[in-house]
Amino acid sequence: MASHFTLELADEAATLEAGRTFAKQLNPGLVVYLHGDLGAGKTTFARGVLQGLGHVGKVKSPTYTLVEPYALAELNVYHFDLYRFIDENEWDIAGFSEYFNNSSICMVEWPEKAGNILPSPDFDIKLSLSNNGSQEVGRTLNIFAR
Repeated sequence: MASHFTLELADEAATLEAGRTFAKQLNPGLVVYLHGDLGAGKTTFARGVLQGLGHVGKVKSPTYTLVEPYALAELNVYHFDLYRFIDENEWDIAGFSEYFNNSSICMVEWPEKAGNILPSPDFDIKLSLSNNGSQEVGRTLNIFAR
């Protein structure tokens, strides 16, 4: 059964907290898509998810490496950023499809860049910037669960 949830986030701290809270819903074997324009908060949200899953330490954007792996106590988390992805052969050569399995969680920024090579998401998340007329720019988080 599909469900949809929308949340207004005031700032980066709220985006991190939303990620930490969302992490409580995750189990091994799930795929999470993260959509949004540049600067919308996808990596910040992913950082919060990783913190919520128990990762301690730096979380960097995988923009140039395409994927950053995180070995946690009971599972592996793979954080993909496909913004610069251009060659489907690279996907096969790197063995990225093997990361999508029943013992890992895969979070994918810019999944639309991969065409049809990704598995369907369990959670489809869209982050968008919102400005309420003040200097502070917040975010809107939309989560669609399948």
